[in-house]
Amino acid sequence: MLRVILLGILLLIVARMFWRVMDGILEGVSGKPRRQVRSGVKLQRDPVCGTFVKPGSVPSLTAGGTTHYFCSEKCRNEYVAR
Repeated sequence: MLRVILLGILLLIVARMFWRVMDGILEGVSGKPRRQVRSGVKLQRDPVCGTFVKPGSVPSLTAGGTTHYFCSEKCRNEYVAR
């Protein structure tokens, strides 16, 4: 019984590898990616505490033509007080 289960698992692994190779070949021939690639968002460093934050969802301040992003209002207020 254990032999049958292990053989089934092995067949699943081989089938998965086969289809991944076939997907790569089809992607190479067509020249178009078959899977959607996620674009990364560049994180910005909080100038006060050094935490990395995602721009657009955190407090920010533009000073001297440069936008600074903060992890919290506390860090933003501390930066302004400098």
